[in-house]
Parts: sequence; structure tokens; C-alpha cells
Amino acid sequence: MPAADQTLRILSFLARQRGPVAARTIAEALGIPRSSAYHLLRTLAAHGFVVHLGSEHRWGLGTAAFELAGGFARQQPLARLGRPLVAALADRTGESAHLAVMTGRDVLYLVEERAPRRPALVTDVGVRLPAHLTATGRAMLAQLPREQVRALYPDAGVFADRTGRGPRTPRELRDLLRMVRQTGIATEDGEVTLGFRSVAVAVHDHACWPVAAIAVTWPVAAGGAFHPGPGGSADAGGPAAASRPGPGGSDGPAAAPPASVVAQVTAAAAELQQRLYGSGSSLRTRAAPATGAAGPAPA
Repeated sequence: MPAADQTLRILSFLARQRGPVAARTIAEALGIPRSSAYHLLRTLAAHGFVVHLGSEHRWGLGTAAFELAGGFARQQPLARLGRPLVAALADRTGESAHLAVMTGRDVLYLVEERAPRRPALVTDVGVRLPAHLTATGRAMLAQLPREQVRALYPDAGVFADRTGRGPRTPRELRDLLRMVRQTGIATEDGEVTLGFRSVAVAVHDHACWPVAAIAVTWPVAAGGAFHPGPGGSADAGGPAAASRPGPGGSDGPAAAPPASVVAQVTAAAAELQQRLYGSGSSLRTRAAPATGAAGPAPA
């Protein structure tokens, strides 16, 4: 096997780990002779791509690997690769679609595609909104470790409010995120803007860490039914009940988002994940220590 291939496999393996690992573990996991693994690791260390933690007898990624990640971010691959997928999603559903990433307790919108003749939304490129109120934020929060969510939301004082709806305590957020993990989709109903609902699906990296989320937002019609905009198609499985999800002051049972919209958002997220990380990646949900879900949310 060419040394270049083995080197790249070592870097990819280290990137998927939660922390530094022993050289023997690397060699066994990748089927590389231990002597070759040590030689390649020493070469990578000389160039700063890995670091050897002598006291622990383990190897981890180095600063040069971090610089590569920074270059990746500067080239805006998420926005570049996501924009045509989000535009196609808006065309297929006849509703506005978005791509967002997490930044602290907020989501930041990277791509916003407005469907023709649909109502204006508060979301736009560069806009930040509270993650716990949005479908995109909930989709990503649900895939984070419980400890990370607890650090972001330690008490009721950090929960922003826009419309009087949404989780107001860590417990309500945990219940909401638990629902998201169970269903694989996140929703929101009027928590960002009254009269609008959204559904979102997270995009993961090789380590199953949420790097972004894609969502569709639509206006709520009388009775809560989904009426697609120009170019979209209705769905017999669409919402029939008005109201919002339980956690955070429910008014009643939340209507399920249209099955056709859920399928299209899921397909768009899976395609973006494949374009970012290759055919070896697959859309999946982290079996993380407890956190939860949502109801339709303006991404």
C-alpha cells in the first residue's frame, strides 16, 4: 500500500477519535505494520501534523492539521457546496430553505434561498438566532454530547425568548432534544416568528459531529395545513393540527411536518454530507448522552 495512502488514512483515523491514541491502536485499526505506523507518525510529527504525547504514549493531531482545517473554513466549502442544494430544495418544496452552523448558543445562517412569492423571513445570510429556538439549532444540539449542551445552557437565565414559545429551562430543552434524536428531525412552530414552522436535519462529519443543518420554513395556513408555494407539492401526510410542541408551554399537540418535505430536507442534508466527506459518510444520529428534539422551527 503506498505510503501516501497510509499517511492519509492515519490522519483521517486520528481526526475521527475523541482524543489521542496509541500507535498500536492506529496500526491495528488500519491494518498497517506497526513499524510502518511508527515511521509515518514520526514523519507527520516532524511536519507538525501530529504530536506525540510521550507521557501517555499516544499520538494526536498537531497544529499543522488545525491550519488545514482553518484553510478549509476560509474557502467556505459549506456555503459553496450547500448553496446549490439549498436552492434546489427551495425549488422542489416551493418554500424558503436555509443552511446554518452553530456558533456558541446561536445559529449563523450561511445560505438563505427565498422561494418566489413566499412571505419574508427574519433569517438571512449572516443573521444569528438563538439555537434552542430554531429547527437548525435543535438538529445540531441534539447531536452534541450531554455535557456540551449542559455547558451551553447551565440555567434558565441563558434562554432567550422571541415569541413566548420554546424551552425555558435546561430540563425542557433536554426533553425537546430527546425527541429530535428519536425522530432524526428537528422542528419549530412559531418560536422564531409567529405563523411560521420549520423542519431541519443535521449534517455530520466523519466523527458524527454536527457541522451544519439544512431546513425548510413555511407559513402556517388556517388550521395548520401545509400549502406549498409555487413549484412545491402538497402531501397527504402534512400537518392537520395547529399548535406547537409540548416542551416550553405547549398549546396542544404539534402537527407533524409533511412527509414529502421531511424526505427532501433529509436527502439534501445527506447529499451535502456526502459532498463534504465522501461516500464513506452516511447521514446518521449520534447515540449521544441525552439531549433532545423539537417541533417545526424557522431554521
